[in-house]
Amino acid sequence: MGKRTVTLKQDKEFEVVGQELSVGDKAPDVTVADGGFGSTFDLLGDTAGKIRLVSVVPSIDTGICDAQTRRMNEEAGGMGDDVIVLTVSADLPMAQERWCGAAGVDRVKMLSDHLDMAFGDAYGTNVKDLRLEQRAIFIIDGDDVVRYVEYVPEIAQHPDYAAAMTALQELR
Repeated sequence: MGKRTVTLKQDKEFEVVGQELSVGDKAPDVTVADGGFGSTFDLLGDTAGKIRLVSVVPSIDTGICDAQTRRMNEEAGGMGDDVIVLTVSADLPMAQERWCGAAGVDRVKMLSDHLDMAFGDAYGTNVKDLRLEQRAIFIIDGDDVVRYVEYVPEIAQHPDYAAAMTALQELR
């Protein structure tokens, strides 16, 4: 497999490390930071049996990441108890909490990969030179199988929200 890259505003290219996932793969369980110092969250273990919509953003304090997370919060309102919406970024947990409070985002569980980029390495979203995540969306079923994947090739581009929501509805 060749080197994978992501672009930033079409003129800069950055290498993405980690294993790229495909539909049908067993989703990796990783531990990420959750809220305050020392608090952790096991991506699959702490959501066992649920459908997970995992929205991955480079940094919550940028326009497209802000819009993507607000959109996921809005979508989460109509999903029911069998679906959990998670947003992963490399931002510090305190920055995520501050942003959620200011934005009124309360239906999305914010998770931070800032400690060791374990999520990025396991899910193939680690933009190593920037120490950020590649924008992506994953849908993982209650049996921990990846049912939808989108790796967005341009950092300054929105994911295909409609395709992700359609894939999610097909699981329900």
